[in-house]
Amino acid sequence: MLDLVTIPCLKDNYAYLVHDPETGETAVVDVPEAAPIMAELARRDWRLSDIWITHHHGDHIDGIPELRAATGALVTGAAADAQRLPPLDLALPDEGALTLGRHAVETFPVPGHTVGHIAYSIPAAKLAFTGDSLMSAGCGRLFEGTALQMHTALQRLARLHPDTLVCSGHEYTASNIRFALTLEPSNTRLISRSERVATLRAKGEPTLPVALSEELATNPFLRTHSAEIRANLDLGTAPDATVFAEIRARKDRF
Repeated sequence: MLDLVTIPCLKDNYAYLVHDPETGETAVVDVPEAAPIMAELARRDWRLSDIWITHHHGDHIDGIPELRAATGALVTGAAADAQRLPPLDLALPDEGALTLGRHAVETFPVPGHTVGHIAYSIPAAKLAFTGDSLMSAGCGRLFEGTALQMHTALQRLARLHPDTLVCSGHEYTASNIRFALTLEPSNTRLISRSERVATLRAKGEPTLPVALSEELATNPFLRTHSAEIRANLDLGTAPDATVFAEIRARKDRF
């Protein structure tokens, strides 16, 4: 069993601590800023062993130099994007693997938001760290990649075990759900989720992580098959990738 801690950073970012109590090893996924992470490590008396990077944007890596200097943690990221990342101790190939304690960690490319974006999956613990690819009730903007690349990446993530907890990089759930309801207003799961999210945010609590099963039931970017979404887009028989691209374009204008 692994311990998981969601750490709010900056305005709306999240970092995640993953701790193996058996070995004491602890990884952090993305480092928007160092101070909140170091405070949580001190509070729990955990030693940071690893820093895992999903992509090169500053709001995911700017705290790495300070955190690395303070902890000596090893930094891992995508070899293909190494020129845009802090110096890497472990540069991962396109399909990579590492361990945290006795737990196998799988890494794989999820381009779209950036071309070098990767995700980390710990199958035995049913955890997936998706950065700004698959997000809570949404997906990241296409700053570098194409809609087809992002659609393909999300379909791969959608094949993980439905009980997998999705740990994404930002607290965008409420706004993503408002958009989703414009496309699928009759989705009862989405309506219920909207109410739960409003309650959590009113208390200042994070909406992440979230079960993949919930994403499959409510995230429009994973629901290109939905007859209601297709009807509202006037894309009844279009390929899934075409529906995805139109959803992303509308979200950009929302």
